[in-house]
Order: sequence, then structure tokens, then C-alpha cells
Amino acid sequence: MSTPSTVDRAFRAALYDTGDTALDTGASLLAADPAADAELARRGEEFVATAWRRGWQPADVVRIIRRELDDVHVRLVSALIRAQAPRDDRPRGPRWKAQLDELGADEVARGDRFAYATAALELYRLLLRLPALEPLDETAAPAPRDRRPESRVLGRIRALLAKAEATGFPDEAEALSAKAQELMARHSVDEALLAAREPSGETPGACRIGVEPPYEQAKAVLLDAVAGANHCRAVWNEPLGFSTVVGFASDLEAVELLYTSLLVQATTAMTRAEAAQRAGGRKRTKTFRQSFLAAYAHRVGTRLAAVAEIRVSDDLLPVLASRAVAVTERTDRLFPETTTTRLRGASDAAGWEEGARAADDAQVRARPHLP
Repeated sequence: MSTPSTVDRAFRAALYDTGDTALDTGASLLAADPAADAELARRGEEFVATAWRRGWQPADVVRIIRRELDDVHVRLVSALIRAQAPRDDRPRGPRWKAQLDELGADEVARGDRFAYATAALELYRLLLRLPALEPLDETAAPAPRDRRPESRVLGRIRALLAKAEATGFPDEAEALSAKAQELMARHSVDEALLAAREPSGETPGACRIGVEPPYEQAKAVLLDAVAGANHCRAVWNEPLGFSTVVGFASDLEAVELLYTSLLVQATTAMTRAEAAQRAGGRKRTKTFRQSFLAAYAHRVGTRLAAVAEIRVSDDLLPVLASRAVAVTERTDRLFPETTTTRLRGASDAAGWEEGARAADDAQVRARPHLP
């Protein structure tokens, strides 16, 4: 019988026992044996590969590590993901590759061997306990047709929303957001027209968008509203801090852009509203901020729903209906069982009023008629 390696003994001591004493025992074993470093790193890559088999993606893993642990663990897991990528033998889509490109390049210092070993074991404990998720990356890169206009159109949308976020003038932000939403609407319809004329076999995809604390419930409501207005469906996973959005590729990108921009604008408007309230002698509270964002999400959802319907020619209606059915069917396959939840904590009248006002300022105008 072979003698257990240092890594095996450290894992037996630390990974299956959540106590600090067990962690110290495992870290001490690793710190005392520099020859174990290579095996420790290799085993970490195996934990990463296991996460992929459970349905996780690079951005998901980094997000949960950042949420549950510290910066050193984020740097460590990023290094493991980069090291494992060349040995990943499954075909991956463009979103996966983009997530790899966004990984930080900072390395973890190993000067203090005990501290490094402790961080590695803490990280491996979490990776070991990751639950299975719905697999999203089922296809490789899209056909060349699907890539032709997206970078240009979405680049223009991104630039408009960046200007809307940066300006200090609500009227200008509203006009810029309106133009961005107009481009989103036209781009979505153009994609549907192209699909009708040149069928490519494209099916709905899915992506996960982080819904970070604080006030994540209101943020999830906002994301759901943006998704619905752009022909997508969103399902919130509260314990793990993200929503899965299902839709066609161009619509998914539009949802990501608009949700991120509206969230930035909401935060800016909330900060401005708090300053005005403080100037009036009223102390701001967590309840005010929760109510502000809840009202913002509710009002944006109402206004987006009002402009979501777009008049199109009769020959396009069956195409749009078919795409809507495809999105619903993909969502139902991924999430055969879902529940609804009520928004909690929106009890501050001033916060609600200010949030609704901010949503009106951020709201885009109605979409134009498309013959």
C-alpha cells in the first residue's frame, strides 16, 4: 500500500472539517513540505475542472469566491483557472472565452508558506462544496453571420450608455438612454428579420449576471424588467447571487448593457437624493435606500413594459412568436421548477418617491414604428 502524500494528508485533515484547528493542521503539513507545491496546484486545477462539470463558468466561480472569501483567494482561483484552461478539452463558446480574457493576471505571493497553504485550503474547501448548476455553454462559437453587425451596433449602444452614466444632467442622460434603447430595439428586430430570410439554426442561449448585495432583491427585479423588455427571461438564484437570463445572443448582450447602465444611473441618483435629504435635515437609512431601489426597479419595469411592444410588418410576427416560444421552452428546460417572491423592505415613503422620480429621469422614450 502506498504512503499517502503530504497533500492527501493535508486534505484529510482540512477539507472535510470546517474547524480552524483542522485548517491549521493541514496548512502546517503543506508549509513544511515545499515538494508538495506542484501537486497542490494540480489538485486545485482538478477542483476547477470539477466545477466546470457541475455547470459553473469562470465568471461564476470568481464571483462566488469574491463574495465568500478575500482578494487573495480571488487571485489564487484566477491563477488556477488560467492554468487549467489549456487542458480544458470541451468546446467553449465566446462568452466563456471572454470570461477567461477578463481574469486578473496577479499572482499570489508565496513568501509566507503557511499563509499561502491556508488560503489554498480555504479556497479548495469552497470549491469542493459548490452545488451543481444548470449547464449553459452548450455550443461553440456562433456562425460567422451571427457576428457580422454585433460589434458595431453594440459598441454604439455601449458608448451611448457610458455617456448617460457619466453626465450630471438628467435630461441628457434620458436622451442618451433613449437613443441606446432605440438602437437595441432596431438591432433585435434586424436580427429577427435576418433569421427569417437566412435561417441559421440559432437557438436561445443563456448567461448569468451577478446580482450583488446590498439590496439584491430590488436589483433582481430591475434585471427581470430589463430582460422581459428585451425578449428574454430571467431566473434569480438568491443564495448564489446571480440571475440566469435566457434569450437570443444579441438580446442577451443588450440586457447586460442596459441593466448595468440603469444600475449605475440608479446608484448615482440615489446618492444625489440622499445628499438632498441630508441637506433638508433628515437622516438617511438603509430602509430609504432599499425603498429607493425598489421604486426605481418597479417604475422602470412599468415604463419598459409600456414600450416593449413594437409594431412590425405582418410577415415578421410569426418569426418573433417563434423566437419567444423558443426562449420560453429553453427556460423551462433549464428551470422546470421556479417560485416567485415578494419584494421586501420597501417601507420608506421618501425613498420610494425619490426612486420613482429617478426612474422617470432614466427612462427611455417609446420605440419607433418599424415598417
